[in-house]
Amino acid sequence: MHVAVVLAHPNPDGFAHELASRAVAGLSAAGHEVELVDLYGMGFRAAMSAEERSAYHGERPILDPVVQQQVDLVRSVDALVFVYPTWWSGLPAILKGWLERVMVPGVGFRFDERSGKVRPGLTNIDHLIGISTYGSPRWYVRAINDNGRRTLLRALRLACGRRTSCRWFGLYGIDASSPEQRAEFSARVERELSELR
Repeated sequence: MHVAVVLAHPNPDGFAHELASRAVAGLSAAGHEVELVDLYGMGFRAAMSAEERSAYHGERPILDPVVQQQVDLVRSVDALVFVYPTWWSGLPAILKGWLERVMVPGVGFRFDERSGKVRPGLTNIDHLIGISTYGSPRWYVRAINDNGRRTLLRALRLACGRRTSCRWFGLYGIDASSPEQRAEFSARVERELSELR
């Protein structure tokens, strides 16, 4: 299986980078071909430009060669893994921008010309996996609807094929967690992704 691990955290010493490394290690141990996409490391621009917005519904919605590389990757993989910290009860801006600029018409979805209905564009994706950390406890995250998780496992899931499976790994209350709890969580991520088939 070909897997893209999309990482959204600016600090290379941050726990999200540790989680991404463990995810890559687990997936590689299972024999999968893995590509790490470090959005901050590559300097990905989150904001859609006025020109991109004007081109969004046109014949060529992708104007940036960096975005085209991401589109080519998304079209080639069987699984997408997202690793990020939950900030302000949602996705970091860079990851939200990645979704907005990469999942354009013809990529994330397409319009059926006969019916005018929106159809999935990511039918090549068999697995969607989210790995996130939260400053708040689990009960609080549930009370505010866990917007990042909903974006990935509901909205993005609808752009995938009917048989696409979803998994979620969440470490809640990270600010009050112990080194042992963080180590156990990262080990679980690696172990369970090493079992992905």
